[in-house]
Amino acid sequence: MAVRIVRLGTDRLSGEGLRLGTVRRPPRGILKTEYASKNFYDVWLPALAPSPASVKQALTARSEQDWNRFVKKYRREMAATNESALLDTLAALSHQADFSVGCYCADESRCHRSVLRELLVERGARVK
Repeated sequence: MAVRIVRLGTDRLSGEGLRLGTVRRPPRGILKTEYASKNFYDVWLPALAPSPASVKQALTARSEQDWNRFVKKYRREMAATNESALLDTLAALSHQADFSVGCYCADESRCHRSVLRELLVERGARVK
């Protein structure tokens, strides 16, 4: 049992389990009824997406310093009560079930899902 960190819209891996979309907006040009069949997500979980202002900050980050400012801001957002409780829940679930969380970004190292990975590991999640 474990959580995987994935790019939404990519082929699913064997044993990946339920796919959670931790994105602010649903995929454009895709019918809602096709999100799962087109490998985006089974359940939309925007509570773990960065705020719109943070998304803009991440997309415009040109230097490591800019990226680190985004990471600090996103971590503060995820420290809020509801988001923190949700991360704790997912970390606990990773010991009981296979599931995945993801985003659309091509480069995980410049995507909030890299920070999500760290936050889940810090909470004791089993991460593949």
